[in-house]
Amino acid sequence: MSDNEIENYVKAGRIACTVLKEVESLVKPGAKLLEIAEYIESRIHDLGGKPAFPVNISINSVAAHYTPIPSDESIIPSGAVVKIDVGVHVDGYIADTATTISLDDSYRLLCKATKSALEKALEAIGPGIRFSEIGNIVEQIIKSYGFSPIYNLSGHSLDRYIIHAGEVIPNHRDRLILGSFKSGKAYAIEPFVTNGRGYVKEGNDITIFALKPNPKKLSKLSHEVREIFEHIYEDRKTLPFTLRWYVKEFSIEKLRSAMRVLIDNGLAIAYPILIEINGGIVTQYEHTIILTSRGEKIVTTLCY
Repeated sequence: MSDNEIENYVKAGRIACTVLKEVESLVKPGAKLLEIAEYIESRIHDLGGKPAFPVNISINSVAAHYTPIPSDESIIPSGAVVKIDVGVHVDGYIADTATTISLDDSYRLLCKATKSALEKALEAIGPGIRFSEIGNIVEQIIKSYGFSPIYNLSGHSLDRYIIHAGEVIPNHRDRLILGSFKSGKAYAIEPFVTNGRGYVKEGNDITIFALKPNPKKLSKLSHEVREIFEHIYEDRKTLPFTLRWYVKEFSIEKLRSAMRVLIDNGLAIAYPILIEINGGIVTQYEHTIILTSRGEKIVTTLCY
């Protein structure tokens, strides 16, 4: 990992951390999700980064993958548990971080368990440490508070322009995961915790997508669909996006129609929202860590 790569990872992390701290004061009953999302994404640009993915604003039993749609009127309910998951990239080098804001004091212990699990996991990470060891630490701390990890959600390795780069860091002791942390790599560590059963299922809503380029397949589609694909691909490559980013160039009806065609032809991926299977409340905290070739351990998304 070169000095330039480290610098970009650290810059992306500093931007993500700064924005996440700023937005905490905006999360209050009655606040519009769309306004929060637009503030976060605009600030990322102002500070010299780009969104690595659309900001996720997930409420109560929704664990991940909800971002506001165009003209979204959804608001923060009273007593909500709100997860804000932010991704920033600088020249493709990604920082991925998340926090939970509980507007109900009865869920503070759930938040504390999640934050403690993340802190202890970060302390234990180093070259050669097995992913399953970190999962065991996370699971044991969460269970000591009387809660459950989300067993089918995990942390992940990061690479340039790739958010999920192939390696999985579980939130429980999964002996089938044999990988270990290596110098010169970046990782996102993100415990999800619940007072529910400990698994998520896919919901019906889909607000986040990513493209899968295949020139041969694309050439067989209509001019309109190709135009939309090429416009988004120029902006995002294979990074996730949301349709509200492109409503100034194309109507929402054309965007939705094009996405259906692209998904049907294997040229796009849809990310349905993820909901705790028993309707349990979900909390999440996340940091990105890099292990440099010089033996340094840098949590890029800390800015205090």
